[in-house]
Amino acid sequence: MGRRAELSRLRTLLRTSRLLTLTGAGGVGKTRLALEFAHGLPGRYGRVDLVELDALQDGAALAQSVAAALSVGERAGRSGVDVLVHAIGDGRRLLILDNCEHLAEPCARLVAALLSHCPRLRILATSREALRVPGETVFRVGELSLPPADAVDDPVVLLRADAVRLFVERAASCSPGFTLHRGNGRTVAEICRKLDGLTLAVELAARRAGTLPLGDILAGLGDQMSSLSLLTGGHRTGPGRHSELAAAIDWSHRLLDPAEQAVFRRLAVLVGGFDVALARAVCAGAGIAPAQILGILCSLEAKSLITRLSEAETARFRQLSAIRAYALGSLRASGELHTTRRRLLEWLHGLADRARDEVFPDQAGSPLAEERDNLAAALAGTTVPGGASFPRLELELARVHYEQEQPSAARALLAGLLREAGGRALGGAVPALAARVASQRADPAQALRLGERAVAMERTRDHPAGLANALDARAAARLCRGEFGAAVADLRECLDVVATLGTPQDTAWCTHHLAWALLQAGGELEADDLMSRCLPVLRAHAPWSRTAAALHTAGAVRLALGHLGSAEALFAEVLRIVPGTSRHALYPVEGLALVAAESGDMRRALVLYEASAQARRRLDTVSEAPWRRQVERTVARARAGLPVAAREAAVRGGRRLRGDRLVAYALRTRSDDDRTTADAVEAVGDRPMLTGREFMVARLVTNGLTNRQIADVLGLSAHTVATHLDKVRDKLGMRSRTQIALWVAARTKTEDPAEDIHG
Repeated sequence: MGRRAELSRLRTLLRTSRLLTLTGAGGVGKTRLALEFAHGLPGRYGRVDLVELDALQDGAALAQSVAAALSVGERAGRSGVDVLVHAIGDGRRLLILDNCEHLAEPCARLVAALLSHCPRLRILATSREALRVPGETVFRVGELSLPPADAVDDPVVLLRADAVRLFVERAASCSPGFTLHRGNGRTVAEICRKLDGLTLAVELAARRAGTLPLGDILAGLGDQMSSLSLLTGGHRTGPGRHSELAAAIDWSHRLLDPAEQAVFRRLAVLVGGFDVALARAVCAGAGIAPAQILGILCSLEAKSLITRLSEAETARFRQLSAIRAYALGSLRASGELHTTRRRLLEWLHGLADRARDEVFPDQAGSPLAEERDNLAAALAGTTVPGGASFPRLELELARVHYEQEQPSAARALLAGLLREAGGRALGGAVPALAARVASQRADPAQALRLGERAVAMERTRDHPAGLANALDARAAARLCRGEFGAAVADLRECLDVVATLGTPQDTAWCTHHLAWALLQAGGELEADDLMSRCLPVLRAHAPWSRTAAALHTAGAVRLALGHLGSAEALFAEVLRIVPGTSRHALYPVEGLALVAAESGDMRRALVLYEASAQARRRLDTVSEAPWRRQVERTVARARAGLPVAAREAAVRGGRRLRGDRLVAYALRTRSDDDRTTADAVEAVGDRPMLTGREFMVARLVTNGLTNRQIADVLGLSAHTVATHLDKVRDKLGMRSRTQIALWVAARTKTEDPAEDIHG
């Protein structure tokens, strides 16, 4: 509200500046302005990513946190800034770094590095002070406009002030029927002046209009205007108007009832947000029943003291950073900080216990993945006498980092656990996960050493599930080293152990691993038999990620046996169940490329491979070595089997395929409408490519239509159709409509129509 001039100015500045920093007082609306600005940007600025930094406490983890927010995983030989630089490259991108003030120096270093290596990257930062990076353009976000001091109580005049309009709108949302009139206009104007037009402060005050007279709101603000230290202590220097925001929060807090105050301050330990179940676990007690929590959360949200993050069935909330800072100070003052953190740790332990019975916990998806920030903050903020740690939770946090392809963070946690007695008490689970992390870091020698340590530890315990997990981890390390026979031996023993546990899904999962190892070792027939046994179980009961992995293995086995039809069907099934933006979708695309090559369709094979390779470059991800080598060998054969022009056309077409269009091409589900909007069509032999529209014109010529009739079908002018037809003649070296018709007829007769267009 009232930011049209700022938005216009920001658009002008972004044309000439690659780093634009929005500064201003806490609560002035920097984040909201940045998001509204990004939302209205034209597409030429490319992808927009938001990274919220207020939950991050340590600047050393800044690059990793940004990478996680951008869904960028670490790769062998690269970590931190290098990963981000490689992922962003020279692509067009706007990166929004929100709430940089507590990490100003590390943010400045990261921003400088990214801008120097990524030529088309632009960064929009919000901070209470400038980052002081060369080339930075600083834009101060001012307070909302206020009515002049001598303004009368005329509502028309007062509503010209943005702060007054915001107050009235928010007050009306809480108190239906609230309007500005001559009887309350002067008081509303004075409230807005007391709050100096700070957006958050105005909103907080307006929320009370439904429960308090405006005069009491004004008086309450006046009593607390000297309360400064709460929001400025511990932060880098910022504008002096923090006092007004502190007063608004302090005043709003005092107007809560005792139960609301208790829940409000206890929520401060949840830096990563929370759902109702977590809020109950952390906030209930000391006179507050669990059944009260939901109602209190609704009340706090209505008063803008917590914010809803999601409209999903299970809603999550968070406290804004400025409000959480106040709440944390209140929690310390109450003497409840230690007790509240202990409740959080106990709840996290209970959540971790859900995975206690998992045979292969490193591959099951940690139940703590959504609580990563809360878990990390709880571990960092809790000190235990004697230097004891929380090994079970540290292991779970390492698992989350491993699942999110952040092996450096996982390795740091696991290194401590491998040294400590608490970590050793967890048996082989720690070295088993460390072995998988080492494989993720492309360190097969270290992976095998850790895998052997895990197996040795588990052989001294009577814990079959732990031994099975350790054997599976060691087998994975051996597969990375190309020791296929040894990996098969490990997995045969693993399968024998799992069979004693009576868990069919775990048995099926281990069977699938054994089949994959056998495929690498040349045992395709046995692998095929194993997959016929385990795949139905996984299809029926496993989550999509495990089902997709097993389907891929089954497809690879059928491909090795020469059963191309069933291999194609299995790879297509994978592609239908995995998220289209996931790296897991690239494996079935590559599988379908292999099927196409074995079927003799080298052009389709190369198109699919190039599309997958382009996506892997964007995501900075690589496949496992055995699969990668098989794909590369087949693609080399496909390249050699195509004429130069056809090969170049396939490469160009594949590199243009992405997202839904790639899936449609891979699954052969393009409709005629899709064809008309495709980017390119490959011509026969070594002829040049026609564009999608040119090919449609050529096809309609085949149907005997005149230029005018073609124009009516395609919604073009006759002149445009004639231009397209001239280009078709030039590209094909054909002058008559009859020659063009014969060319199209020959093409559609000899090739799959679903593959005419691959743009």
